[in-house]
Amino acid sequence: MAEKKIKIVVSGPFAAGKTQFINTISEIETVKTEARTSKSDEKNVKDYTTVAMDFGRIKIDDEHTLYLFGTPGQSRFDFMWDILGKGMVGLVVLVDSTDPATFHEARKIINYFESRYPAPFVVGCNKQDLKGAWSPEDIRTALDLDESVKVLPLIATDKENVKTVLLELLEEISKNL
Repeated sequence: MAEKKIKIVVSGPFAAGKTQFINTISEIETVKTEARTSKSDEKNVKDYTTVAMDFGRIKIDDEHTLYLFGTPGQSRFDFMWDILGKGMVGLVVLVDSTDPATFHEARKIINYFESRYPAPFVVGCNKQDLKGAWSPEDIRTALDLDESVKVLPLIATDKENVKTVLLELLEEISKNL
């Protein structure tokens, strides 16, 4: 039987944890396209940022392989969202639970993908282990998401957490088959 390739896009605002999410779960070394952060407000957050995409892979079983494509977080690289969105069957939108200033950007990303590449999606509320993290329910309210959308707690450095988010997304995808 031919292998079924499942394309998942991982998106979210700058510094939401997209690269870490893919690094944590990928069975191959993550392919990264990073450059030094150039804007002063971004340099305060992290030294490097994704400029094209991150790529990881997970073999689920003999028949199914997940291909994870992480988008850049800054809107100046949003042309990559269009390239990466083509052919995706599911979307993970990551939110930095400790930074409500980025929630508006997360909502814009959700709107973008819903309008151009409608597919099942889940929201991963990353950095739940940090002080000041908003609860998934509060983030649902802030993002104005329907109750049917899964809004999940996440620590992107924890493999079981990442696996749970992906399994929840796969469950949503299977409902549409």
